[in-house]
Amino acid sequence: MKLKMIKILSIVGTRPNFVKIAPLLKEIKKHRNLESVLVHTGQHYDFGMSESFFEELSIPKPNYNLGVGSGSHAWQTAEIMKKLEQVVLAENPDLIIVVGDVNSTLAGALTAAKLYIPIAHVEAGLRSFNRSMPEETNRILTDHISDFLFCPTKISVENLKKEGITKGVYNVGDIMYDALLSNIKIAEKKSKILEKLEIKKGEYLLLTVHRSSNTDNLNNLQKIIEAVAESNERIIFPVHPRTKKQIEKLQLKHWENIKYIEPVGYLDMIVLEKNAKKILTDSGGVQKESYWLGVPCITLREETELVETVNFGWNVLVGTDKNKILKEIKKVNFTKKHYDYFGNGKTADKILRILVSKIK
Repeated sequence: MKLKMIKILSIVGTRPNFVKIAPLLKEIKKHRNLESVLVHTGQHYDFGMSESFFEELSIPKPNYNLGVGSGSHAWQTAEIMKKLEQVVLAENPDLIIVVGDVNSTLAGALTAAKLYIPIAHVEAGLRSFNRSMPEETNRILTDHISDFLFCPTKISVENLKKEGITKGVYNVGDIMYDALLSNIKIAEKKSKILEKLEIKKGEYLLLTVHRSSNTDNLNNLQKIIEAVAESNERIIFPVHPRTKKQIEKLQLKHWENIKYIEPVGYLDMIVLEKNAKKILTDSGGVQKESYWLGVPCITLREETELVETVNFGWNVLVGTDKNKILKEIKKVNFTKKHYDYFGNGKTADKILRILVSKIK
């Protein structure tokens, strides 16, 4: 019996999207009846934030690059939808996959819904319960119009249930764990970032800041930088392009212990994470990776959608309070037990098996 060909159109736009889509594209190749179309919206467009990730994660060149670029949330979402609609009409896919919680995610889901094409949301059900975060709006709206909701944890399943979403919900584990397990050994072999920066394991703290609540609010950004400066710890700070512009506005004094570097690729990043003494971040992905790598995380937010990392002491929420940040930097962290909250690293396989069995 001849297998029916199923065309899957996947949408990405930012570096967290690239990490999440890589295991899925790899798994799609294993199914003879699946055809893959990849669309890059261009939400992240410079080499450090985009192309290097495609190279390192062996993601095929996108079939389409919409080249949207930066802009306000409304403009960016609308621009992606305008350009994406033409692609979807031309390709006529059987399913559209969106990942994560960025503007490209919501734009992809809305476009699919308007064209009556089934939607699969990978990383569904995450909630910070902070509606001031653009990502929270993107998550909620995407979940409520998706047909397949692939959740990373039991808590994310419960979040959807509380919102009345129970149909098409699957707890499959976290797709980013697949990516980490597939790439950590490769990263340790190929990456020369520690030698390049002249640092050794456990001799530095890693800092990342990119969320609008911390970059658009100059007071918050200044408190974070002053806190790490006053810690007297060696700080490695890969600076997001938007963050760099804001730091320049602050005209802060130069601190010898802070080393500002350009954004790094995925392999260099996970090596920096694994070898850090502690990690300070406002990134959801980095919070998870620090948990999997066994590195204490200090989250520069008042809440997190990744409560599992907090519950057993691997992650602590400090917001932008200088005293709290300094206290947690100086705190001695003891080895704690890990729990398999995020699956077993075979999430992509589970997702594709479900989709193949359900799409007729």
